[in-house]
Formats: sequence, C-alpha cells, structure tokens
Amino acid sequence: MSNIFMVISLAGGLALFLYGMSMLGSGLEKLSGGRMEQTLEKLTKNTLMSVLLGLLVTAAIQSSSATTVIVVGLVNAGILKLKPAVGVIMGANIGTTVTAQILRLGDLDSDANANLFLQFLKPTTLAPLIAIVGILMFMASKRTKFKDIGQILLGFGILFNGMFGMEEAVKPLAESPEFANLFAALQNPFLGVLVGAVVTAIIQSSSASIGILQALSSTGAITFSSAFPIIMGQNIGTCITPILASIGANKNAKRSAAVHLMFNIIGTAIFLIGVYAIQYTVGFTFWDDPINRGGIANFHTLFNVVVTILLVPFAGLLAKLAELIIRDPKNKAEDELGIDESALAKLDDRFLRSPSLALAQCEIVISNMGRLAKSNFGKAISLFAQYNDKTAQKIREYEDAIDKMEDKVNNYLVKLNDCELTEPESKKITHLLRVVSEFERVGDYSINLVESAELLYQKKVQFSDQAMGELSAICDAVSEIIDMALDAFSQNDVGIARRIEPLEEIIDTMEDTLKFRHIKRLENGTCTIDAGVVFLEALTNIERISDHCSNIGVYIIGTNNDKESLNRHDYIKRMHQGETDDYQALSKSYHDKYFTRIETDQTA
Repeated sequence: MSNIFMVISLAGGLALFLYGMSMLGSGLEKLSGGRMEQTLEKLTKNTLMSVLLGLLVTAAIQSSSATTVIVVGLVNAGILKLKPAVGVIMGANIGTTVTAQILRLGDLDSDANANLFLQFLKPTTLAPLIAIVGILMFMASKRTKFKDIGQILLGFGILFNGMFGMEEAVKPLAESPEFANLFAALQNPFLGVLVGAVVTAIIQSSSASIGILQALSSTGAITFSSAFPIIMGQNIGTCITPILASIGANKNAKRSAAVHLMFNIIGTAIFLIGVYAIQYTVGFTFWDDPINRGGIANFHTLFNVVVTILLVPFAGLLAKLAELIIRDPKNKAEDELGIDESALAKLDDRFLRSPSLALAQCEIVISNMGRLAKSNFGKAISLFAQYNDKTAQKIREYEDAIDKMEDKVNNYLVKLNDCELTEPESKKITHLLRVVSEFERVGDYSINLVESAELLYQKKVQFSDQAMGELSAICDAVSEIIDMALDAFSQNDVGIARRIEPLEEIIDTMEDTLKFRHIKRLENGTCTIDAGVVFLEALTNIERISDHCSNIGVYIIGTNNDKESLNRHDYIKRMHQGETDDYQALSKSYHDKYFTRIETDQTA
C-alpha cells in the first residue's frame, strides 16, 4: 500500500515540475515577444550561427522539444532550409541542459550551513521566496511586462517545489535493496540507454526525465556507471516529439525530425564507445560512486556539447543522409507570382506554440492574398480590351486560392485566439481578421469584373475608345491604391496608410464623373444600352475595391495609434476638414495625376 502512495506522490511532484517548467518557458516566451523564434528564420545563414540560435532559443523557452517542433514547422513552411535546421537542432540539444544546471542548485542543501547568505541560496528557501515575489508581481501588476516576469518567477518556484515533491516521494527507496539492485542492472549500457529513451519518450521531455533522475539521485543508489547510459538514452527519447510533429508534414519537415533522431543516436554511439573504452582501459575512479544532481547536470551538458562539436562539421552530410532516407518527389513549379501550393503550409499548427511567430506567418499569407487580388484586378480589366478564356480561368483559379487562404487564416486565427496571448497579440488577431476580409472582398469584385467582361464578349459589343480611356484612368488609380494598401500592410507603415484616403476620394469623384458622362452618352445614342449597363456596373465594382483599400489603411492607422478600433467615417471626416497632415496636398497630387486624364477629352 505504501508503494501506491509513493507513486502518487512522485506523480504529483512530476506534475508540479512539468507545470512549473511550462510556466517558466511560457513567461520567457511572452517576455521576449516571440523575437527568439522569429530570429530563427532570419539569422540561420551558417551552421555555427544556427547552433548558437538553437541554443539561445531553447534556453529561453526551456524545451528542446518545443524548439525542434518549431523547426519542423519552419521547414514545412519553406521558411527554413534543411541544413540550417540541422544546426538549430544541434544547438537545441545544448540549450536543454540549462534546466538541469538550474536544478543542481539543490546540492547547496548539503553544505549551505556556513553562513546566512548561503542559507538564502538554498533552493528550499530561495524557491518559496521567488514564488512569493512572482505571485505578487503576477497578481498586483497592471503592466504586461511585469506580469510576464512574475510568471517566470512563479514557474521557477513551482519547478523546484515539484522537484522537492519527487525527492520526498523517493526517500524510502534509499533503504530498498530492490531499488539498488534495479539501478545496478542499469549499469548495462544498452539497458540503461533503452530505459532512458523509453521514459523520456513517454513524458516527451528530456528536461523532465533528467529532473526525475536528479530527484532519484538523492537516494544515493544511482552511480555514475548507471546514470551515464540513462542520460544518453534520454537524449534519444526526446526525439519522439518532433517525430510526431512531422506526421502529415512535407518531406523536408520529416527530414528535420530524422536528422534530430540521427544526431542523438550517432552521438550516443560515439559516447558509449568512448566512455566504455576509457573505463575498460584506464578506468574512472568515480565509476561506482553515487552521483548527485551536479554530476548528472554536468554529464548531460558535456555529452551534448561534445557531440555537437564533433558533428557540426558533418551537418551537411546529415542533411544529405536524411534526403537519401526520405526521398523527395518532383517539386512543383511556383506560379508567376512566386506563390506555390505550399503557401498555406505557413499556417502550421506547430507555430501555435509561439503566437508571435504564428501571427507573422498569418501576415505572410495575407500579403500573398493581396498580391493575388491585385493580379486578378489587373487581369480582369485587361479582358475589357480583349477577352480571353484562359485569362478568365486563371483569375478564377486565383480567386479559389484567395478563398482558401481566407478560410485557413480565419480558422488559424480562431485557434490562435484560444492560446495564451499578450494584449498586443490579441489586438493583432482582431486587426488581421479585418484585413483578411478586406483583401478577400477585393478578389470578389475582380470576379464581378470578369463576369461583366464575359457579358460584353457574349453580346459582341465593345466600349467606345473614350470609355476605354476613362476606364484605363480610373483603373490605374485603383491599381495604385491596392499597391499602397499592400505596402502599408506588409510594412506596417502608417505613412503609406495615410496616403490612401486622399486617393480614394479622387477615385470616388472620378466614378461619379464617369457615370454622369456615360449616362449622357447613352442619352445621345453614342453608346449602346448593353455596353452602357456593363460600363456602369464595372465602375461600381472598381470604386468598391478602393473602399476596401481605404478600410485597410484606417485599420493600420488605428492599430498603430494603440486603439482597438478607429471609426472610419470619423477619421475620413477629419481628413476632409483638413485636420490631418498633407491631405490637401496629396489630393491635388492625385487629382493632377489621374483626374486630369479624363478631363482632356470631354466630347460625347
């Protein structure tokens, strides 16, 4: 019966340990604003830099599994190439040793009676104090930054309390001969590696399994000879998480998971041969001595550092080996915009571990949507001059892609909204939901233009030269406003966003003027009814596209003003009243550029 209670206590301590590690990593992640993960996709130009980045990111988020899962997602999305990914994975293995080095502070308990200062450094004293400070900061502070720091401190305290719980649970094992015999059997290197790998694979965290081993070391029954193979096996077991994450991903993502596994298996093989070769020739004086937390942490760090140093020169070879094991199908060519079928892979659920990184991928996909919508608009207008079935079909294919992107982005943002977010990240989600809808509507109006051009073609009628000239002028203005909306969004540039509304106002005026003129042509009989109706409908659709670009500009201005929303009509009213900078100057500039083109010829 006592064994049952011991298992329950051990499981409870492990639960606290895992929760504390999760809180600590989550707090560090939010405090960094996701910059660590985003750096992975920007600064992995060489293998050594990749190793350093993998180390820093893993040390920050306290999980090599999380880092490698993010790497799998980046590779799957085509953001990170396979060779730099190998370096990041190697660095992650070193970064994960930080947790064990923190936990070794527990060894201070044995010699911390010398003075008051060391008494406060004892984890049994320090951990509760840190947890108290953390909870006070987390609950009392109104600033997000201090709340995140409070969460980090609270996670640190819970982590150690979980360790204390595990140690308390296993204390009776110190007197158990069966337990001593069990770890004596684990001196068999192959059995030790297998046990370490299986336990780590089950709990999917090498840091947690190392923590359990450090807790068990307090019994004095674990020797260096039994701990070494277990630690090596734990590095293999942690590979299960990225392997599971690569299921359903593309070939390169599967290869990155395979590289992680190969790296740890090869490293374990090298170390096993090296360690046991030395033991059976020269011999280690400490081989059968009990190991403590510090010894476990040091060997864990030594193993990963040495294996990384040995294998870094062969990063390219590991990547090629993964390519041989997991063969690549023929690559599909990108379309003329450079947007291939893997564009939606950027919205990878693996990125949900890092909300800021996930939001950055959403922005990329939405920008792609905007580019497709801009392309569709240009192609649709060309159909009025010369109708082409293939062009019309291409526009519809792009529109299908836009609709798929909108659905995927919306669903992804809904999932992301259920994650633990900072206030700026929550506002960003609202902003992106609005923008994605606006770009999708631009695509819809382009389809309406295609249908108008088809109707004109089927009835075998054409616009007059004057009507085509007028259409060209207003469409050039709309092309520019779409470009400005795209640039303002992708660059988050308020300056560009402020230039949108003056142009939108000129487009409105042009639409009213051109409609009036065309009605006059209908009255004079210089334009057929069929062509006239199509022309008026086309003008309406063209002008509405500019309205949606104006909405995007207002959203960007409102977001950067630290407001949850900005009333579009109030903002536009203030602009027209001259309350915003350069409105009149910009209006005159756009008037001279576009409106004068339709004023040069006013013959009916």
